[in-house]
Amino acid sequence: MKKRRNIRLLLHAKLQSFSKLKNFRGYKKGEWTGFYFVLPSFLGVIIFMLLPFCDVLRRSFLGAVSGTWVGLENYRTIFDNTAFRLAAGNTLRFEMVCIPLLLLISLLVALVLDDKLKCTQLLKSCFLVPMAIPVASIVLLWRALFHERGMFSGFLHFLNLPGEDWMNTPWAFWILVFSYVWKNLGYDVVLWMAGLAGIPANLYEAAQVDGAGKWQCFWHITLPNLLPSLFTITVLSILNSFKVFREAYLVAGNYPHESMYLLQHLFNNWYRDLSMDKMSAAAVINAGVIFLLVLLLKRAWDFGER
Repeated sequence: MKKRRNIRLLLHAKLQSFSKLKNFRGYKKGEWTGFYFVLPSFLGVIIFMLLPFCDVLRRSFLGAVSGTWVGLENYRTIFDNTAFRLAAGNTLRFEMVCIPLLLLISLLVALVLDDKLKCTQLLKSCFLVPMAIPVASIVLLWRALFHERGMFSGFLHFLNLPGEDWMNTPWAFWILVFSYVWKNLGYDVVLWMAGLAGIPANLYEAAQVDGAGKWQCFWHITLPNLLPSLFTITVLSILNSFKVFREAYLVAGNYPHESMYLLQHLFNNWYRDLSMDKMSAAAVINAGVIFLLVLLLKRAWDFGER
């Protein structure tokens, strides 16, 4: 009897282990199913982004003309380059000003629109209109407003004040900031409102029953639940900030006012001069900084979720 009982227990253990193995295989199968959906996009990233970047990384250690190995000489050259330091400083300044400003304004607008105003749909459309305006039209608007003979200078002349070409003054940087915030505000508002729509209403009802005010609800319910949206919106805002080059380039050409001479202008000029060695080294540094910044944001997001 004791021997049969041991055999029965052994068979039961085998069946349990087989069941766990079956579930494990099923779980792995589900993982691979999801991977198959991502595979086409992943292959596109490898072919059109990672492989070309590997070639850029290789070129950053080679001479432009000879093609011989020069080590870190290209990196030393760009750090000694005055134009690179100016462009990197302006780009960093632009990011530090625009990103917090855009996040704050878009969040405030999303909170106002989320209060179920009567004209919510109309306001949403107004904020989304700049996204549909072509870059060339924005450039014409800039020239009509800020040119030496534009509307703004004409208004100053009406007040007996001197007018000037505002795109060739230090104000050009703030015009660029305004253009970026104005064009991307509606996009971020939509993302914020999507995050607000995912917060359960019963959380607010329970907090209000306990006597919580609007500020307490925002600080303890709204803001923690918007952290995933904050990470996504911040990364997309950073990526979109590198597209303002088009407006500045069409307005001022290869060499705009030094206050808005960004890395994109520098890359464009180096590409025109076929300075592939300097451009490759600067591109590697630029990609590394963006990658580290995204990792820091991800780390901060994970820390906030804890």
